Amino acid sequence: MSEWDSDKQSEWGDKPVEPEARGARGGLFGSRKPSMPPETGRDWRLIEKLVMSLQAEQRRSRRWGIFFKLLTFGYLFALLFMIRAPFGEGVGATVGSHTALVEVNGPIAADELASADNLVGALRAAFEAESSKAVVLRINSPGGSPVQSGYVYDEIKRLREEYPDKKIYAVISDIGASGAYYIAAAADEIYANRASLVGSIGVVAGGFGFTEAMEKIGVDRRLYTAGDNKAFLDPFSPEQEEEVAFWQSVLENTHKQFIEAVRQGRGDRLADDPRLFSGLVWSGEQAVELGLVDGLGSSSWVARQLVGEEELVDYSRSRSPFQEFVDQLGVAVGEGVATRLMESRLELR
Repeated sequence: MSEWDSDKQSEWGDKPVEPEARGARGGLFGSRKPSMPPETGRDWRLIEKLVMSLQAEQRRSRRWGIFFKLLTFGYLFALLFMIRAPFGEGVGATVGSHTALVEVNGPIAADELASADNLVGALRAAFEAESSKAVVLRINSPGGSPVQSGYVYDEIKRLREEYPDKKIYAVISDIGASGAYYIAAAADEIYANRASLVGSIGVVAGGFGFTEAMEKIGVDRRLYTAGDNKAFLDPFSPEQEEEVAFWQSVLENTHKQFIEAVRQGRGDRLADDPRLFSGLVWSGEQAVELGLVDGLGSSSWVARQLVGEEELVDYSRSRSPFQEFVDQLGVAVGEGVATRLMESRLELR
């Protein structure tokens, strides 16, 4: 007797149910089949997974709704802020006597925040402000373009002549090297921290050569020029000694310009040490001994002890509020998308 037959026998008594009574299709009442007991474990697990999936999707939808509502409010707030506070208006106009501050942060290049346009504009505003008693150029930069650095150097020299009663101090924080020191050399005095990195008075240019790699993988270089030197220092062609020698002369000429600018700015304060212009980097303490800086001190110390006006007002050029908002919006959207992707990965796992 099958398990099903045993169950039915106990349900209707001890008398077994004859197969003939079930009908031709095996049902108890002829054509009707007996109801089979559900596979409770498997079915309930499927239902439970379905319910949990629906709940997770609802939670994600609510979170995304809140996220985009916050973005909308942020967008409206940013627009209101830009309308009420136009970019660059009234810097230092509402404060009394103070020390002007101009920041040189990051690489010095035309498309960076520390570009000549931004730095020159900030320096002019700082010198022109009647309530600024002196200017502090706070530097934290590894250097960059000698052209951009030269523009700023020349403008500082010009402003010093135009405003002889207003001194400019360069203060190096973490690093003031190469083009950043080029700019600092134009200041009346330079200060640094004992652990600051100062110097790197040199010029560098580099590249790669791919000729051997091309030979190994069987790549043909096909280069067509009009002009003997138009393919000057082409990385996919064999190096030519005369081209290297010419490029070295360019670097040395630029180096001489750098050295001359430092000598004009620092004068007799420089030590008689041939290593000064070798491209080496020195600590702040070593830089004092070599005459590269005048002493150890911070921006606040210079404003308090040397200028006599402890309040620092920042004249640095920064990105517009709209640019800041767009950047923050991009970061927020990126984080939201990343979160969404992570949730999807977790659901598929």
